[in-house]
Amino acid sequence: MKLTLRVWRQRDAHAEGAMSTYEVDGISCDMSFLEMLDTLNEELILKGEDPVAFDHDCREGICGACSLVINGEAHGPERTTTCQLHMRSFQDGDTIDIEPWRAAAFPVIKDLVVDRSAFDRIIQAGGYITAPTGAAPEAHATPVPKPDADFAFEHAECIGCGACVAACPNGAAMLFTSAKINHLNVLPQGAPERETRVLDMVAQMDEEGFGGCTLAGECATACPKGIPLMSITGMNKEWLRATRKAAKR
Repeated sequence: MKLTLRVWRQRDAHAEGAMSTYEVDGISCDMSFLEMLDTLNEELILKGEDPVAFDHDCREGICGACSLVINGEAHGPERTTTCQLHMRSFQDGDTIDIEPWRAAAFPVIKDLVVDRSAFDRIIQAGGYITAPTGAAPEAHATPVPKPDADFAFEHAECIGCGACVAACPNGAAMLFTSAKINHLNVLPQGAPERETRVLDMVAQMDEEGFGGCTLAGECATACPKGIPLMSITGMNKEWLRATRKAAKR
């Protein structure tokens, strides 16, 4: 395959960026999208040019690091992570636009790499449970109903890639935050921090500068792990419950 790549290049967070055009040839349809970018970078290095900076780690669809906007879509045309997107999803001769996440809370570090530490701070605000120190408790000591376990697992699948923010027209982080809140709040182990968790994490989300949610639904459509849109409704119910309980004290 021969492709034309239009790639966002930006030296650092303070520089102005622009799209640069590159031609790549000999691309196998069995390559992953990141392997295609590796091929481009090998050619740039051989020419003495600066390679394109992009995030990646496990390349197995687990870590969420490989976050790119491809032809205007978060992670590209398939509902998967960028590292699991393969070049057979494109045609010979295609022009492909490759950009970083676009959100005020995700400033560009260089080229396609953005700072997603805002997500880390949201988790630090309440994404944990109280656990006794010392010996680990017996795994089956606290029974969890099967529906609750399934609900928690569904939300725990969130890998924090940020596709929901990139796809949202408002740059909201509601789907990410709701996934982190719901998967702990439904479990008995998460009960001690149930109210403070939702209040603190939502407050931190707002402080980070993410946009407001208008339930456009693009977040759930772009999520590679299928976190449902109803997760946001669940978080809103938890927030109202915690707010009312705090007001009565």
